[in-house]
Amino acid sequence: MVMHLIKLCVGVKEIEQLESWRTQEILARRAAGEPEVIAHVTRMMPTRKDEIEAGGSLYWVINGAVQCRSEIIALEQVQGEDGIKRCAIIMSPELIRTAPSPKRPFQGWRYLKPEDAPRDLSAPGEGGEGLSDELRARLMEIGAW
Repeated sequence: MVMHLIKLCVGVKEIEQLESWRTQEILARRAAGEPEVIAHVTRMMPTRKDEIEAGGSLYWVINGAVQCRSEIIALEQVQGEDGIKRCAIIMSPELIRTAPSPKRPFQGWRYLKPEDAPRDLSAPGEGGEGLSDELRARLMEIGAW
């Protein structure tokens, strides 16, 4: 069975910010001759590692809603200069937009069952990119989106 992760995208207010950061990261890796993947380091290693690596994604909460996901390639244990062991979430560089789904703040990451994950968006404009943050939030609040 596949399992996903969900995490707050701290400091990011819109998907375009995350896309820009990821593009810069890929260009830097390419210039250094490193694999073109995105790595995000977090404190805890998921105990359900095999299920996540079997096709899971990291769903990003941006501005109070799940808005996109990144396919997880691997979970690797890394050790920082401080000697603390952490988990590097290795992801594909592409972001897949999802139907916005409201999510309250939480710390760290959480497991996300496939049946609870928001669906992928398939058509341009389906995610309401042209809407203001206030209107998008209000539509989610009243359940119209």
